[in-house]
Amino acid sequence: MTVAIKGAGITKSYGKRRALDGFDIEVPEYAITAILGPNGAGKSTFMRMLTGMVEPDSGTLTVLGERPSWQNNRRISYLPDRARWYQGHTVEKAIEWGARLLPEFRKDEAWELAGSLGLEADLETEGMSKGQEARLMLALCLAREVPLLILDEPFSGIDMLSREKIVAALIDSFSTRRQTVLICTHEIAETESLFDHAVFVNDGRTALAGSVEDLRAERGSMQDIYRRIYG
Repeated sequence: MTVAIKGAGITKSYGKRRALDGFDIEVPEYAITAILGPNGAGKSTFMRMLTGMVEPDSGTLTVLGERPSWQNNRRISYLPDRARWYQGHTVEKAIEWGARLLPEFRKDEAWELAGSLGLEADLETEGMSKGQEARLMLALCLAREVPLLILDEPFSGIDMLSREKIVAALIDSFSTRRQTVLICTHEIAETESLFDHAVFVNDGRTALAGSVEDLRAERGSMQDIYRRIYG
């Protein structure tokens, strides 16, 4: 198995709270890997580490064969758990911004994705629902032809119809490209069918990891495993 992301013994503390505590992980290349766990398990800290926004206190981490850094971020499309928009931004301006600033951005694909996700060009980002905002962020991320796609909680707190649209867009996108995908979530019901590989995180450590096919054969559905680990 070729590994796209490898971490060993990673620790990270914020004051007295330890977000990651000897965290080990291997993410297969060209697989869709789920990082699963409840809020506070350490998932988002690890995601930000992959882009160099957060540095580990100890341990080692490589992303696409290199240490995380702003230089390596040209090869990563990252969807954070929250977006920040300029005042007066619209869907059209957000796509124009992506075309000017994001490496390997495919403007035509961004417009196609925006349309399929129900986003009008003149829709203003100010006053968007959380679901509309999540769909716009996803369109911008999926429009980039880069080796690694990282989605941090793309389904959290949004309505069911938006989740369904996002999952449909992801399925369509992943079927046509060769890319390593990492999805951090605690929403499993709508997304379980997406994943090739899964990593369950608990209290800053890896509780369980493996191919989804093997885990299902040995332990049942991802939802059943989730309940047993965190219930």
